[in-house]
Amino acid sequence: MLYTSLVLLAVSSGAFAAPALSRRTNNDLLVMKFADVLEQMESEFYSQAIAKFQEPDFTTAGFTSSQIPLEQFSSIHADEQTHSTGLQAAIKSAGDMPVTTCKFSFDSVLGDVSTMAAVGRVVENVGVGAYLGAAHLISDPVLLTTAGSILTVEARHQTILNVLSSTGSAIPAAFDIALKPEEVLAIASPFISGCDLGITANPNLAVTNTGNVGPGTLLTFSSPAMNGSVSQESLFCQMIVGGAPVAIPLPLSQCIVPDGINGPVALFITNDVQPLANDVVNRASDKLVAGPTIAFIDTKPQMLGQLARSGITSGSGNSTDSASSVTRTVSPSEATSILEGASSTTIIGVSSVAPTSTATGASSTESAATASATDAASSSAGKSAATDGSGASGTATATASSPTASGGASNIFVGSSNGPNLYKGDTLGGVVIDGWSMVAMPSSSSSPNKN
Repeated sequence: MLYTSLVLLAVSSGAFAAPALSRRTNNDLLVMKFADVLEQMESEFYSQAIAKFQEPDFTTAGFTSSQIPLEQFSSIHADEQTHSTGLQAAIKSAGDMPVTTCKFSFDSVLGDVSTMAAVGRVVENVGVGAYLGAAHLISDPVLLTTAGSILTVEARHQTILNVLSSTGSAIPAAFDIALKPEEVLAIASPFISGCDLGITANPNLAVTNTGNVGPGTLLTFSSPAMNGSVSQESLFCQMIVGGAPVAIPLPLSQCIVPDGINGPVALFITNDVQPLANDVVNRASDKLVAGPTIAFIDTKPQMLGQLARSGITSGSGNSTDSASSVTRTVSPSEATSILEGASSTTIIGVSSVAPTSTATGASSTESAATASATDAASSSAGKSAATDGSGASGTATATASSPTASGGASNIFVGSSNGPNLYKGDTLGGVVIDGWSMVAMPSSSSSPNKN
């Protein structure tokens, strides 16, 4: 399933010879070797992450049980190892040797579980894009089928990471984004060293916004290629989304996220306004300055993600430095009872007030179901935030469905005062870049805004 059946049988039992290789070209071998290095990278990412974090780190990051992410990460890790084993067997059977000298370091993105999970989304999206982008380079139909069988598994990994983010849609779009090898390396090369893949990576690109971004947000970037030698007034940002025939080109100074986007976006910087083709065969590179980088515009969070991860915190491991939020649906009558019993409780309206830290650093958040009412938990009703001996508070966020709510919609605000903070609601849509924010939530949704 993961590679040609004859190779699979040869690896597992030694009873069968490798398949005939007469139709395989140098391009086929290069694609296999490149894919194998990416599989090694993915495998090492999960290996380092699993070794780094303990069970409490996952619950601190908002997972309802540490076993949920650990089971999935371990399963994905095993898949990536199997992919690499199969690809290396096919390369050797073709009379060549796989590249095994690469070193992989993810120290910069393994500071906490939330950052790791966000980067995992990028890793899996890059894997899917790499296989899609290489399909037209493969001449051997057997190898093409093999690559396709790996691609479908990578897509399942992508879905799992979307769910574990708690902010993303499991399947955000009907089409994925294909990437050229040099585009893949523009994203992956910072983690790879010690080997020559024979491919020149595009210049790296990074989004520098530090807060939550979404429709109406002005994006800002950094890149070694944007070093002042070229006027930024002559540059353009281009956004490729799955299914669109061409990119959305905008002047760099007006690179504002438009409405209607959900899920991964490939961002490029060019020196020409001509839209890039969403097609690796015909996508021009002569006007490229930097990129791509992958950003996640999560405007349609789903309940499935909330079941796995009810709150997201800074991952510091210190209960007095972070707090998690739990989202719960209550009936209108119960919501009224909560409000009536809240006279002695501090009320925080999420529509206009950012989260407030307690004396010990934990934050308390509430959510509003109507335009005029804010929910608070009453200790006498058993719905107040639980306070431990140190004074740190957990938070229960009640989301009421009320016939008086404007449009029947509700807002949910989760996070802590020192991040990460994720907003989900009618205004900003729970949008994040790379799944991460380290600043307090904005008090309003001005458009455009620069974070």
